[in-house]
Amino acid sequence: MSWETVLYEASEGIAEIQLNRPQRLNAVVQQLYDDLNAALDTAERDPAVRVILLSGAGRAFCVGADLKAHKAGRTAFERREYLRGEQSVCRRLLLLSKPVVAAVHGYALGAGAEMAVASDFILMAQSARIGFPEISLGNFLGGGVTALLPRLVGLAKARELVFLGEKISAEEAVAMGLANRWFPDEGFADHCRQFALKVAAKAPFSMQLAKDQLNTASDRPLDATLTAELEGMMFCSTTKDWQEGIDAFAEKRQPMFRGQ
Repeated sequence: MSWETVLYEASEGIAEIQLNRPQRLNAVVQQLYDDLNAALDTAERDPAVRVILLSGAGRAFCVGADLKAHKAGRTAFERREYLRGEQSVCRRLLLLSKPVVAAVHGYALGAGAEMAVASDFILMAQSARIGFPEISLGNFLGGGVTALLPRLVGLAKARELVFLGEKISAEEAVAMGLANRWFPDEGFADHCRQFALKVAAKAPFSMQLAKDQLNTASDRPLDATLTAELEGMMFCSTTKDWQEGIDAFAEKRQPMFRGQ
């Protein structure tokens, strides 16, 4: 599969989706949002894909909006459609039935940071920086980050990140719970793929249920959460993957889940 601003390759259960505007440090324009949504749709429809690995070509993950492109005159409708594109992409990342791993190198700023936060995992190269400079530019945040960021780092830290707009290091991001792990710059892509392979080896139905529940349980009453967990456990117990997990445990081997 190929699009103008996104590269796509699927193998070993991983759909690698790479933002591909390296000449602009993957700064976003409307076409990138459209292409990324199409690539995510392709990954979700492919039963062989268990996990999405989202990265950026060139020297950065994504530095946010392409201000040079947006400087040209646009109608209010065109501006709104562009902004709606980001909301659509981040919503897609959150609601996708398969886990998404964001591999951040260079910079993840503004919309780039928001797409990373909407993913299930953030992995960062040691030299990478992530930040939310919108307030400093007289703009505002998108992609659901006003809800997601406080859940990850707490309200006090979220205020600090948003109001000051400072770029923070990989080590800082991991320490505060914004990112999951950081890896050395050398071999970063390989480390991220190995992480994605570990995720891809898990039971697909179980992961889908867990992703949905972890993202929504805090908005539900306790009894609704317990009921959803009960239904999830009952459903998983009807699958072949559940039996494979039991057999593999008894036989002291790694399970081979097939999404059945």
